[in-house]
Amino acid sequence: MTTEYAKAREVAEQARETEWGRPSFGRQLFLGDFDLDLVHPAPRPSPEAVEKGERFLGSLRNFLQTSVDAALIERTATIPDEVVKGLAALGAFGITIDERYGGLGLNHLYYARALRLVSSVSPAISTLLSAHQSIGVPQPLKLFGTEEQKQIFLPRCAAGEISAFLLTEPDVGSDPARLATTATRDGDDYVLNGVKLWTTNGVIADLLVVMARTDRGISAFVVEADSPGITVQRRNSFMGLRGIENGLTRFDGVRVPAANLIGREGQGLKIALTTLNTGRLSIPACCAGSAKWALKIAREWGGERVQWGRPIGEHEAMASKIAFIAATAYALEAVSDLSSRLADDERNDIRIEAALAKLYGSEMAWRIADELVQLRGGRGYETAESLAARGERGVPAEQLLRDLRINRIFEGSTEIMHLLIAREAVDAHLSVAGKLIDPSAHPRERARAAARAGGFYARWLPTLMVGQGTRPGAYAEFGPLAQHLRYVERTSRKLARSTFYAMSLWQGRLEHKQGFLGRIVDIGAELFAITAACVRAAEDARELGRGPQELADAFCHQARLRVEALFDRLWTNTDARDARLARRVLDGRYRFLEADILDPSIEGPWIASAGPGAGDGKDVHRSIR
Repeated sequence: MTTEYAKAREVAEQARETEWGRPSFGRQLFLGDFDLDLVHPAPRPSPEAVEKGERFLGSLRNFLQTSVDAALIERTATIPDEVVKGLAALGAFGITIDERYGGLGLNHLYYARALRLVSSVSPAISTLLSAHQSIGVPQPLKLFGTEEQKQIFLPRCAAGEISAFLLTEPDVGSDPARLATTATRDGDDYVLNGVKLWTTNGVIADLLVVMARTDRGISAFVVEADSPGITVQRRNSFMGLRGIENGLTRFDGVRVPAANLIGREGQGLKIALTTLNTGRLSIPACCAGSAKWALKIAREWGGERVQWGRPIGEHEAMASKIAFIAATAYALEAVSDLSSRLADDERNDIRIEAALAKLYGSEMAWRIADELVQLRGGRGYETAESLAARGERGVPAEQLLRDLRINRIFEGSTEIMHLLIAREAVDAHLSVAGKLIDPSAHPRERARAAARAGGFYARWLPTLMVGQGTRPGAYAEFGPLAQHLRYVERTSRKLARSTFYAMSLWQGRLEHKQGFLGRIVDIGAELFAITAACVRAAEDARELGRGPQELADAFCHQARLRVEALFDRLWTNTDARDARLARRVLDGRYRFLEADILDPSIEGPWIASAGPGAGDGKDVHRSIR
């Protein structure tokens, strides 16, 4: 198989060796087995971990309030060096690094809460911190590094030396099999040659994790950013996150000690993907922080702005937006916290949960930002600086929309996440189906496989009726939210049956049905979010009363409507027509539609070779000391 789905299956396989067989709520959910015991009660941090985490959050909050000017970062597109140094002094660059290496040694839960807090002030700063810790040097070394490597590099990272992760190339995005950067063994060194694009933190990094091709496949290296032969050719600019230091980096004969190889040769993809299993949790944490800020603005503006004699929040059209923002913000925080707590419990395989959290958080936070801009009207479209200049509160709603947009793209775009999660989520189905979906299998082999698989599902699934199979009164301890958990249980079975039916219907062609697979994953994401919201509300209700249950109940009702719409679109859609139309567009059949326009694009190749003309010839790398 050579399609994107087949590639996604191959890439995901690289990261599953140490995970398969461990408990996974997400995997069971897609199999139609709603095992609530895997997430409820959610693992709780120890009192010592809570004390350390709360102490750090207090210091971080004080620093952000007194030392960070978010408007200045947006205006100058730069995080001041003093801010970076101040964060380093707090230990913010070593939140998850073990104390024996100079870090704070906090768990994933408090790391997520820290990113949530930072993101509410400046998403550019949260990106700086997460790129350094979630995918930069600390996490790969924690998982695959030798003790000697940890002793050498982790104390530097914890002290504030910034790291970056370099995988993407000008012609290589989500297809790492085409990686062109090479690492050739030469005595006690490797020699690196190639170009890396979109290197977040790369402009100011001291240490790099570089993926390069060796004789045994893609491998990972720790590289000193000031090594001879490394040139940061330019600092890239984007529609949002204007303070990030993202660059284009060239390697010309860069010598790297063989001792800096992480793991073994050929383990690079596994290292990258395993790192992302927990590294992806930084994005839903940041999205939850932005969503909570959006709720604050929606609440205040909805009560302040009066139209036709009533606050706009009392008009149904605007009330629905506020309700959506409030309910979804609660769910995003619940998803982020639950996923982080599962990550802290190392007995769990959280690949699916982390991927669902990233996918769901990035998509729903974007919708929240869009609704906030609409709620604010013209003031939502106006910049905070312009609002303040004419005497009004400078609310950066339009900036939020720009800043959040990238989350649907980096660390796995929504489309790639759909394919990767689909591969993981339906893997057990694929294993059972066997020859049923093998396009090279003889029809008789497929028929026998269908009979075996049918028997398996008949034994495994208690009923073909969606509304049956749930115990009356189940989940009574959740009170009014029990109905939603019963819905998740029923619907997870329907989801599993839909997946198996699709395999029976399309067999080997299932890999081409990316629209169908995407909707399957989106349904699973909604069910995971419903579960997380209910589990969180049951816990919060002990201290906060009925408020959390009301928010969770509202969210669940909204999510259930989205789930039912997705089920309808599994079988009633325009996917085939759209694909046919797209092919004709690409063939130029409708070029007449492009008449009477002018293209303001600046001339140049669609994909640059990153040759000498890629920058101005100067190395723009700088270190913060």
